[in-house]
Amino acid sequence: MIAGTLEIRNPADGSVVGSVPTVGEDEIDAVLALANETKAAWARTPAAERGALLHTAAERLRAQADELAAANEAETGRPRDEAREGVLAGAGTLDQYAELGPVHRGRSLLGDAGATDLMVPEPRGVVVALTPWNDPVAVACGLLGAALATGNTVVHKPSERAPHTGQLLGELLGGVFPGGVLQTLQGDGGVGAILAMRADVDVLAHVGSTATGRSIAASAAATGAKTLLENGGNDPLVVDADVDPAWAAGQAALGAFANSGQICVAVERIYVHEAIADAFLAALVKEAEARTLAPLVDLRHRDHVHSHVADAVERGARVLTGGAVPDGPGAHYPATVLTACASDLRVMQEETFGPVAPVQVVANFDDGLAEAAKGDYGLAATVLTASMANAQRAWRDLPAGTVKVNNVFGGAPGGAAHPRGRSGNGYGYGPELLDELTQTKLVHVAPPG
Repeated sequence: MIAGTLEIRNPADGSVVGSVPTVGEDEIDAVLALANETKAAWARTPAAERGALLHTAAERLRAQADELAAANEAETGRPRDEAREGVLAGAGTLDQYAELGPVHRGRSLLGDAGATDLMVPEPRGVVVALTPWNDPVAVACGLLGAALATGNTVVHKPSERAPHTGQLLGELLGGVFPGGVLQTLQGDGGVGAILAMRADVDVLAHVGSTATGRSIAASAAATGAKTLLENGGNDPLVVDADVDPAWAAGQAALGAFANSGQICVAVERIYVHEAIADAFLAALVKEAEARTLAPLVDLRHRDHVHSHVADAVERGARVLTGGAVPDGPGAHYPATVLTACASDLRVMQEETFGPVAPVQVVANFDDGLAEAAKGDYGLAATVLTASMANAQRAWRDLPAGTVKVNNVFGGAPGGAAHPRGRSGNGYGYGPELLDELTQTKLVHVAPPG
């Protein structure tokens, strides 16, 4: 959609939330031209000054956290308390990069005593950030904060499924920085595709679907832009025989059903040891039936989720609970547990991104680990085991950027990893993201004569 409007409906009841005007190609070009005109001055701005502005931006987010959370809930269905946590996490990330930017590493080299040799990080230039709807503030703040802290100018296009949240975020943050440093554009995938094809873009940073990520990578191959891509996952959970099945089911339910399964690192497929499979499945069904879920983001996405469930059932999987589209308005879908799931089902091979827990019973831990290691994605994986030997082998052998043992959503702040395979490339978080958004210049200074 170019130079039109985005109409958003509340996924809880189908009512119209509002409409947001979208940009045309001329406006895209004008925004990119301003970002390029501004980049030299912003790059020369002292890092401490850039950091101070990021701190101001973080305070603005905190002051408007309730308003941002309400917008997020209205257009994506995410519960308001969770949405507010996402806003506060985003503010914390801006503060983090405000402090990390001024101390971003360069280094000196020990060469000739009469000369100076330096490796100096410099901003890459213009960063286009294409961000998702499922955690629109926290994810955006990671990319925007790191890019701005390192002296890049930024053009941000939020997801067309969360334009009101994106617009408000852009207004709050954009007013903090000099004109042209941070600009927000509204539009659907067509706008993102045009941005990806422009030669005056230095970095394309995308968090979203695999198909879009592949398209961006193809465009970048032609333009020479650097890419940072997180393209989703098909994250496995392996359950060993030596853990409490009720506790394991609680972990599985949290991983599969939190935010109605609409989390990049949600549990997408489960391999449980046959010794505890019956007790685990019974407990998982109980967990699922006790949950009242927020709606999915829209009817189109619900159709996608249900198509995975329908495919599984048609090909031999059994529904233990859920699995049916409910009557009534909105994009609701129940917490669903499937068993007897063969490895070649779509729900076991692709990203469902919904509240579906497909389970395959395995004969032993080795078989579970082997199945978990299969597939084209490599974002994250989780293992539940009381065996230190199995835990050590799992984190070494699983081809995923992040491996968690005995906690589906655990991890210290500031961590960063490289996704593998179809899940993308490049650091997306942590201090290492500053390295991705800078380029190193080697400097040698010697006296004349």
